[in-house]
Amino acid sequence: MSRELSQHSIDHVVLERGEIGNSWRHERWDSLRLLTPNWLSRLPDHPYRGTDPDGFMSMAEVVALLGEFAASCRSPVRPHTAVTAVQPLDKGYRLQTTQGELQCRCLVVASGACNLPQVPALRLGVPERVQSLTVFDYRHPAQLPPGGVLIVGASASGVQLAEEICRSGREVTLCVGEHVRLPRTYRGRDVLWWMEASGVWDERHDQIEDLERARRLPSPQLIGTPARVTLDLNRLAAAGVRLVGRLAAVREGQAFFSGGLRNLFALADLKLERLLDRFDAWARERGDGLDEVSPERLEPTRAPSAPCLSLDLRRGEIGSILWATGFRADYRWLTLPVLDRKGRLQHDGGVVVGAPGLYAMGLPVLRRRKSTFIHGAEQDARELTAHLVRYLAS
Repeated sequence: MSRELSQHSIDHVVLERGEIGNSWRHERWDSLRLLTPNWLSRLPDHPYRGTDPDGFMSMAEVVALLGEFAASCRSPVRPHTAVTAVQPLDKGYRLQTTQGELQCRCLVVASGACNLPQVPALRLGVPERVQSLTVFDYRHPAQLPPGGVLIVGASASGVQLAEEICRSGREVTLCVGEHVRLPRTYRGRDVLWWMEASGVWDERHDQIEDLERARRLPSPQLIGTPARVTLDLNRLAAAGVRLVGRLAAVREGQAFFSGGLRNLFALADLKLERLLDRFDAWARERGDGLDEVSPERLEPTRAPSAPCLSLDLRRGEIGSILWATGFRADYRWLTLPVLDRKGRLQHDGGVVVGAPGLYAMGLPVLRRRKSTFIHGAEQDARELTAHLVRYLAS
């Protein structure tokens, strides 16, 4: 967004609460890598130039990428400047920050959707002897106390941590709710190549039938590894991870799980098959032989023959619970009437409703399905800047 504003000669500053790439520096576990291959993790005029285009960037590499890009476009970043409050003015906004007050005609909220862990209230029923951690707290298996680990949530973070902690020799139980299953590769190409090439990722927010649901979808079960393996529930179960249903309640020291695993698995498998069917149809229409490569469909997700429905957390079997239950945006500083009753920013494709001159970037399906991925920011920024320019001219 800063690059686009500079190209339109619009005076601006970028306020950063910490350092460039702050969340990647301080709020991720040690082994985490991007889910997008390096060739796809591109920024405007800043394609991947390394020797491993099919690899996946580490945290340090992502921080370096963002720093290099900020320097190349001379973005006026003010680090260690946290915004604490925003008030409306007749023509613009007043910002209170840890480095003083600012006033502006327009404001872009680019703080993302993953600022705070979203932990259910039933966490309060967990016995004190069981250590509770969020994905923000976790760094590596060695920091966990003795005993098994209960991981709540089976989206991208949950399955990656289940695999890592299981490999470390610990007993892992994984609570599975609604999830999005994807293969790492399909017909010899990365699945995200198919998402981009077939046009799935370019679907606009005003073309999606159930936009609110699309914005709430869990992150897909993917992992970035040199072997480009598919990390699904079948693989985890084969490695020894115990699969249980969604964590429904914690009462008197006992955890209770829902019994609908088979239905959840069937639904995720059905959605996967529909997506792959769409890829196949696109490949046939393209007509260059791509559809002749073996489709490599995954086998259905196998449900446990006798699923566990409860665990006594007082017995010592579980030493820690890791909450991989998603994230939420932190808008405590945005003291404007622009949030709905669930605390979500109300916007139309990044143009905030009821607040002239206020915009958002980097939220799920902001303007397209790819909005939250690094390469998806460019088109959103270009279109929002065009709207901002028209607003200033008016």
